[in-house]
Amino acid sequence: MKTLFFSATVFLLSCIGVSTVKAQALIDFETGAVFAGYNNVRIPGDLGTYFSLKDDLKAKTSIFFRLRASYTIKTRHTLSLLYAPLETKSEGSVANDIIFEGVLFPAATELVGTYKFNSYRLTYRYDIVNKPKIVFGLGFTAKIRDAKIALSSPGLISEKTNVGFVPIINFRLLWKIDDKFGLLMDGDALAAPQGRAEDVLIAATYKFSDNFAMRAGYRILEGGADSAEVYNFALFHYASLGFTLSFK
Repeated sequence: MKTLFFSATVFLLSCIGVSTVKAQALIDFETGAVFAGYNNVRIPGDLGTYFSLKDDLKAKTSIFFRLRASYTIKTRHTLSLLYAPLETKSEGSVANDIIFEGVLFPAATELVGTYKFNSYRLTYRYDIVNKPKIVFGLGFTAKIRDAKIALSSPGLISEKTNVGFVPIINFRLLWKIDDKFGLLMDGDALAAPQGRAEDVLIAATYKFSDNFAMRAGYRILEGGADSAEVYNFALFHYASLGFTLSFK
């Protein structure tokens, strides 16, 4: 999957060398700290023990990064690829037994929980509004999730992995306060009977030049699913700092 994703990234970046009228390529890097808001788990979803990777076990603050490559044609059509890995650790013990993916973890045992949710996304967006002060676009994101929830203790380990495709609506709203400063809301979100997913950034932006900009803000990642196989709903808060390098 990673090979396929990075092959697509190389293809997108190769478009930078193609002469296209009013075209622009961007490389975007985002980093900062990520904190768990909640992370509730029951695996299997119908027979496992309900517990929290945030409250029953203590979740650690993690450093994150994201990398996006984008290509915009004729100022309105944008195609982008995003690699957004996420992995957090939780530690502690609980007063009751936990049945997790067919393994019984006895009460008062020191536990380590691992939550992984890596995301690979291909997005197309069209800017419906493209004014000097306001830019607003809507699009579609094809997302592949590479997820794992694992629980371990001395002598015991169990994990649940899942790789799947999720279609999501993409949106982006940029208000240019002046030539330098702006406010940005950008994200992917969708809700369905099987579950929901939201990944939204609100940030202040600053443009150093036509080729370099940065932003600072808050990102929220929330979602999950409820089925006989898996019950998991999680919320993460991000303190985010991003940098964008553009090429024309």
